Amino acid sequence: MHSPEILPNEPQRLKNLAEYSILDSLPEEEYNEITRLASYICNTPISQLNITDEKRQFTKSNYGIEAGDIPREDAVCAHAINTPEEIFIVPDLRKDERFWDIPAVTGEAGLVFYAGVPLVSPQGFALGTLCVLDREPRELNQVQLDTLKSLANQVISLLELRRNKKLLEKAKAELEEKNQELEKFAYVVAHDIKSPLNSITGLAKYLNKKHAGALSPEVREILQTVGESSETLKKLVDGILEHSTSEKCITESNVELEIGAFINETVKFFSHQKECRFVLTPVYSTIVFNKTALSQILINLITNGIKYNDKKEVVIEISFSETDKDFAFSVSDNGPGIDKKNQEAIFSIFKVCADKDRFGNKGTGIGLATVKKLVTKLKGEIAIESDLGIGSIFTVTLPK
Repeated sequence: MHSPEILPNEPQRLKNLAEYSILDSLPEEEYNEITRLASYICNTPISQLNITDEKRQFTKSNYGIEAGDIPREDAVCAHAINTPEEIFIVPDLRKDERFWDIPAVTGEAGLVFYAGVPLVSPQGFALGTLCVLDREPRELNQVQLDTLKSLANQVISLLELRRNKKLLEKAKAELEEKNQELEKFAYVVAHDIKSPLNSITGLAKYLNKKHAGALSPEVREILQTVGESSETLKKLVDGILEHSTSEKCITESNVELEIGAFINETVKFFSHQKECRFVLTPVYSTIVFNKTALSQILINLITNGIKYNDKKEVVIEISFSETDKDFAFSVSDNGPGIDKKNQEAIFSIFKVCADKDRFGNKGTGIGLATVKKLVTKLKGEIAIESDLGIGSIFTVTLPK
C-alpha cells in the first residue's frame, strides 16, 4: 500500500471544505439519487460520493454497498483528489501496487474496479469524488465517462447551494443579533434623551407659571419656545422608536378578525377627539391576519387624517372591500388634500408637507413612513387619491 500524497495546498483545501458543512451530515435524497444514477449509467453495482477530510474519508452517499468512514491512507479517493482535472481510473485494484492490500480490496467488499471524478469546488479545490466500483475488472466508454463528469458537476451545484444556504443563515443570525443590539441601544438612547427633555419641559413650565411676574415678555417667550421644542423632540424620539421597531409585529401569528368589530375597536382609540366624526360602512366579513400590524397601519392612517385636517369638524370615513385573493382598507378625510408633486414623498421618513398640524405642532414625518414600511413587509400596496381643498383617501391592499 502506498499512502496518498498530501499536496502543499492541503490547508487551503481543508478550509474550503469546512465552508460546506458537509462532513458528518445525514444522508440526503438529492445525493442518493446521483449515486444511483451513476451506477445505472456506468453499469456498475456500486457507487459512492466520498468527501476527503484531513485524516479520513467520509461517505456522504452509498449505493450497492454498506460502508462507513475509513482512514484516508486506505482510500482510493484520497489519491484521486490529487489529480483534480482527470478522472481517476484503476481497471484492477488487485494489480496496482498502491491498492492491492487495502481493506476494500482484500476484505469482504472485494473491490476490483474503480473510476472516480474529483469534486472540484469553484475555488479549485478537490473536496472528494463521485466514484463507481465493481468486483470485477471493466472499462467505461466515453459516454459513461462524460456522464459521470456531468453528475459530479451536479454534486458541486448541490454543495454550492448548501454552502450558500449556510452563509445566508449565518448572515441572517448576525443581522438579527445586530438588530437586537441596535434596538436595545435605541431604547437606552431614547431614555437618556427623554429624561433631560422632561426636565427641561417641566422647568420651563414651572418658571413660566410660578415666576411669570418676575420675567420679561422676552424671557417668557424664550421659555415657551424651549418647552415646545422639547415636546417636539420627545415626539420625534418616540416616532423614531416606533418606526425602528414596527417590523417586530410582522412575526406575530395571524388571528381571525371580524372586520366590523375590529374597525369599531380601533376607532375607540380616538374617542377623546370630540371634533372628529367617523363614518363607518357596515362590514360583516371575517379574515385571518396579523391583528397588531393591521391595527398599527389603521391607527397611523386615522391619526394622519385627524392631525393634518384644516376643517372645524374632522370627518374620517373607513371602508373595507375584498376579493378572493386580497382585502383593502380605505381611510378618507376631509382635510386640505395633498398636492400631486408631494404624494409620493409623504411616505418617506421625516418628510412633512405641512408646517404645523391642527394642534399647532410640527409633524415628525414618521407615521406614513411606518405605514409604508409595514405594508411593504406584508407584501401589500398603499395608494393615495387626493384633491386639494377636498381631502385624501389612503387605500391599503393586502394579500389574504
